[in-house]
Amino acid sequence: MANSGLQILGFALALLGVIGLVVGTIMPQWKMSAYVGDNIITAVAMYEGLWMSCAFQSTGQIQCKVYDSILQLNSALQATRALMIVSIIVVVAGLGVACMGMKCTNCGGDDKTRKSRIAMTGGIIILIGALCSIVACSWYAHDIIQAFYNPFTPVNTKYEFGSAIFIAWAGAFLSVVGGAMLAASCPRGKPSPKYPMSRPPSSKEYV
Repeated sequence: MANSGLQILGFALALLGVIGLVVGTIMPQWKMSAYVGDNIITAVAMYEGLWMSCAFQSTGQIQCKVYDSILQLNSALQATRALMIVSIIVVVAGLGVACMGMKCTNCGGDDKTRKSRIAMTGGIIILIGALCSIVACSWYAHDIIQAFYNPFTPVNTKYEFGSAIFIAWAGAFLSVVGGAMLAASCPRGKPSPKYPMSRPPSSKEYV
């Protein structure tokens, strides 16, 4: 029963993690304009995401522009976009596999050992997908930090971390924890009997 509760908790955490990955991928606030230097303009805040760039004005107006060409994007943005998509697909596939192997479901047959192995496989798949998202977020964050501390970067074009990258990191962390819980439901070997089995007396012993 405890193993079943661990599977349910791991599945719920991984599900919350993939929701965070989807939300973080869609949001345009992966990096925001940094207010550094002497001339600070706070009337307009610039945000850039994986799919579009937006300008938030102090009056409440929002103007967003989708990236026109993929070839114009830098390598870090292209890699982050591809890894986040792959991560979401892999985690969703892992959730489907883990759902078939959970003890509270009727899929995968009645063999408990086989179902536990299926759940463990689903957890490993989720861990692989979460690793892809961690690499994507870390790569994008490294690109932001490198551009921020580059002395040749103009002050008005420097960016810092936005809220979307933290949401994606949180989703990746939840997916890692959930996948680890599902992977921990590996089948245990059957314990061997402590005492040798007694044989029934043969007919010769009564002669």
